[in-house]
Amino acid sequence: MNIGILGSGNVAQSLGSGLRRKGHNVMLGTSSTAKLSEWVLRNPGARVGSFADAAVFGELVILAVKGTAAVAAVSLAGTGTLAGKTVIDATNPIADKPPTNGVLQFFTGPNESLLEILQHKHPDIHFVKAFNSVGNAHMVDPQFASGPPTMFIAGNDATAKAKVAALVRELGWESADMGRAEAARAIEPLCMLWCIPGLLRNEWAHAFKLLKQNPD
Repeated sequence: MNIGILGSGNVAQSLGSGLRRKGHNVMLGTSSTAKLSEWVLRNPGARVGSFADAAVFGELVILAVKGTAAVAAVSLAGTGTLAGKTVIDATNPIADKPPTNGVLQFFTGPNESLLEILQHKHPDIHFVKAFNSVGNAHMVDPQFASGPPTMFIAGNDATAKAKVAALVRELGWESADMGRAEAARAIEPLCMLWCIPGLLRNEWAHAFKLLKQNPD
């Protein structure tokens, strides 16, 4: 599959490298192609272009920028180009403020999410929340003693979520569909919870797993 990634930071690079290893064609969209020169050398066959280039290239697109830049990145990519496409929203609404006792601050309230903001602004794009509740080092083929961790996803379009769930499983995760876009109000704060051990004790090697009782 051709996958366009909007972003050039650690999340974008980690997902891009992992997807190349899985055999996908990848293009990272960035405002500074020079920033990715070493990444391209480490990932033969990968491509770099503008946000608009990556949006055109991708059958599926991943939004992997700072939460404060998410709305602008979608606009730079071209809302017309992205219309009808599945866009994985890997962002979190982290405010430009320091954490409080290890707890990140968000610029959204308890009854809204960044996913909902994006979906409301661009109703023709099929946004699906995923890859926001773990660090980039564990996004592809995570290795934990208790087995594959759980990636929580949410979005309004069932077909788009099925595509994302399949990709999530390919990258070594279990997928748990939490419902429509409103569910991101619960999924996005998992980023806060995931970061607390790291910010307080420099512990970053963990992920979430949803445990289910066996049916009788």
